[in-house]
Amino acid sequence: MGIGNIGVSGWIIILVIVILLFGAKKIPELAKGVGKGIKTFRSEMDNDDEPKNAMKIEEKPEEKKAASEANLDETKKA
Repeated sequence: MGIGNIGVSGWIIILVIVILLFGAKKIPELAKGVGKGIKTFRSEMDNDDEPKNAMKIEEKPEEKKAASEANLDETKKA
């Protein structure tokens, strides 16, 4: 018998073990947490392809001007 071939008696044993470990009151809370986690994971996977504006590093115009002036000074010296 492989892992994919769990019969009814196997599922009953697994259910009894889960109830003993977590208690009957805790099971709905666990299921809710798992469902919320799956929902969050799916939404993040859908949004993963969009570029993040916060991740982009753009130079300010003043920094570009200063960098270009520094390059001009270096080329004049050479």
